[in-house]
Amino acid sequence: MALDPHALAEARSIAMHGAVVSRLRDAPELLEEVRTRLAAWLIERRPYARAWSELVEGDQERLFAAMIDPSETARALRQSTPFAGLLDPQTRWRIHAEVRARVESGQ
Repeated sequence: MALDPHALAEARSIAMHGAVVSRLRDAPELLEEVRTRLAAWLIERRPYARAWSELVEGDQERLFAAMIDPSETARALRQSTPFAGLLDPQTRWRIHAEVRARVESGQ
């Protein structure tokens, strides 16, 4: 059976954001980098900048839940994520491989 590329991409996105949540729990000071990025995005009127900014400035657990929420709204938010660059390449490639294996096995 062929892999659904959209389902694979969404599974990867949720997994990547889950890894970012773990990283932010360990190093909450990284949110300053995200705030700086969002401030620039707000000036540029980039899509979802205001929604992300409200989440980042609000309750941290609500932010973390939104980052891995499978809803359509969260999916749209993740298409324009301010968390790029918070995971090293090795972590990203590991997540890519793990998610692909999981999706291929039907889990």
